[in-house]
Amino acid sequence: MKRTLSVLTLIMIALTTTFCKEEIKKEANPLLTKIDTPYGVPAFDLIEPKHYEPAFHYAMALHNEEIAAITDNQDKPTFNNTILELDHSGSLLAEISDIFGMMCAAMNNEEMQEVQEKVMPLLTAHYDAISMNDKLFKRIKAVYDSRRELNLNEEQTRLVKKMYDNAVRQGALLDEANKRRLKVINEELSLLSVKFDNNLLAETNDFKLELKLSECKELPKAVRDAAKVEKDEEKYIFTLHKPSLIPFLTYSKNRELREQIYKAYLNRCSNDNDYNNSAIIKDIVRLRIEKVKLLGYNTYADYVISDQMAQSPKAVYNLLEDIFKQANKKAKEELAEMNTLFKRDYPDEKDKFASWDWWYYAEKVRKQKYHLDEEMTSPYFSLDNVRQGAFILANRLYGLTFRPIVVPLYHNEASVYEVLDADETHLGVLYFDFHPRESKSPGAWCGYFRRPSYDRTGKRITPVVSIVCNFTRPSGNTPALLSIDEVTTLFHEFGHALHFLFSDVPYNGLLDVEGDFVELPSQIMENWALEKELLKNYAIHHRNNSIISDNIIERIHNSAQFNQGFMTTELLAAALVDLDIHSFSKYEDFDISKFKKEALYKKRGMIAEIEPRYHLPYFAHIFAGGYSSGYYFYTWAEVLDKDAFAAFKETGDTFDRNTAKAFRKLLSSGGKKDGMTLYREFRGGEPSRIPLLKARGLWTEPEPTPEPSPEGTEE
Repeated sequence: MKRTLSVLTLIMIALTTTFCKEEIKKEANPLLTKIDTPYGVPAFDLIEPKHYEPAFHYAMALHNEEIAAITDNQDKPTFNNTILELDHSGSLLAEISDIFGMMCAAMNNEEMQEVQEKVMPLLTAHYDAISMNDKLFKRIKAVYDSRRELNLNEEQTRLVKKMYDNAVRQGALLDEANKRRLKVINEELSLLSVKFDNNLLAETNDFKLELKLSECKELPKAVRDAAKVEKDEEKYIFTLHKPSLIPFLTYSKNRELREQIYKAYLNRCSNDNDYNNSAIIKDIVRLRIEKVKLLGYNTYADYVISDQMAQSPKAVYNLLEDIFKQANKKAKEELAEMNTLFKRDYPDEKDKFASWDWWYYAEKVRKQKYHLDEEMTSPYFSLDNVRQGAFILANRLYGLTFRPIVVPLYHNEASVYEVLDADETHLGVLYFDFHPRESKSPGAWCGYFRRPSYDRTGKRITPVVSIVCNFTRPSGNTPALLSIDEVTTLFHEFGHALHFLFSDVPYNGLLDVEGDFVELPSQIMENWALEKELLKNYAIHHRNNSIISDNIIERIHNSAQFNQGFMTTELLAAALVDLDIHSFSKYEDFDISKFKKEALYKKRGMIAEIEPRYHLPYFAHIFAGGYSSGYYFYTWAEVLDKDAFAAFKETGDTFDRNTAKAFRKLLSSGGKKDGMTLYREFRGGEPSRIPLLKARGLWTEPEPTPEPSPEGTEE
């Protein structure tokens, strides 16, 4: 892939934006033809990679016609003939984009990657042409300037303002030369992001640690079974996917093998091969700086965060640096505890505790200190039971019901449910796709194939949502068994799904919330996952059907703050590096590895035995996702989620329906108001940081203030 655009490419883009949609045979394309599927889900049984490119061409051409109808209107610009029409425009293109984006993450292959590299720059150019359309912006601005005289309601006023502000942020006020340059920058960035992501997928899939039984016999049977190669009794393969990597690091006694697989994980996309992302990162950073300078911002972080709840990088740094210091201090205490065990195994002075030792010795400490390990808990957390636990929680809080349905699937491992509201009306459709495969990106996420919205008649279009994870597969007669971390991951993504399902906003332009609000609906669900009352409903042993005991639950709760120094430090380290690399006010060449070391170990004193959760060459959140300058979102939202959960606890019933009703209103409101206003309305005041610090074991009770001496006496 070329990183600079040829003249031919630019000509092709210009031709595409004026493409005649009638030239496309609509009836032959399941993305364009109205196909009668249950609940209107995509016709996955008919959609093939070859269908996407012509569908995008058709939808872009249709969108251009809709925009032209607005700009060619000779009537005075009004909310209805300009803002409302713009809000309804591009719905087909948005639907195709949603399906394509989800499939690129869950069902990728060379054919899909070829489509990506063709289509993504075309989409970027298409949307740039609209956001920088002078005639369109003139009409938007006319409505914006007269909004106070138009008798608009609060939501209409907010939509007008958001449309105007978004157009300005996307370059509407630039002169023609700078608009042309911005379009080229945006297209290059879209291509670079695709290449970055595809490199990461390839590099992750390329590594395989092949072992004999004698080399991994100490691993729990479930871990071995998951790695066992079919039809070969002596071959076990471990990969860089988390369900394979983390159990190996946790249980393998072979330190050299732990080092080998962990270094392979850390060095992804920084090796001397075709998948090296170093040059791509530098190009992305350079282009982002140039872009925001055109738009009048000092740094890319300023540009991104100015549109979030935090509003400024300074506010983000204040939060992250404060918590990081406390977490790093706690991690040192955790290290000292583990190092005692390490020295029993490696008494030689030259042997030093390293990052690839952390999981193994943390598990030893947990077993010794709390009499708890994954082998004890995972039999109670079969995947089906955990999913049922999420369903039970949604029913108790909101009265929802989840009913299995038969609909087209994009993969035979997916499962699908109709979601019914408390009054048994249809709320949406929810797909689940749980297990790793080479076509799937690492990690876990939730998105939609069809976004929640309203059509022109005022009828609600219900969402089609999908939760995608990478959990260990079932093996033989043993179902997929989850670790405690994976349990909370499922509840986390389920929270995102509820956010989409509950969304009830009158305009498409008010659907999205601020980035640092996005993780509130997901992270709050993690708080319920291990509540005793809920565990008793879903944590059932997969062999003997016994309910998890009070004793094990107590051990889980006692160990809740275990290893939080490490977990918080590695998370915030990644967030700080993200913020640092996007805080350049001008571009100068830099060494990627050296940058990380100076930012974390030299500048902030992070202990050497911890690596950040993501190294830059595989930090897809910020170079191929929507979290650039925004990996802090998780921590910012955690302040909110812990404070919001405290609202439930304050009632004396963590399943309180009235509080849940108020929280659902918050979730359903989308971007009707800014996130902090919505949160204050729910909570009745400002969020407190204290619940987060307490949950992570980082809170120190302040010294009591001495009582003043009685008046007239002397000490």
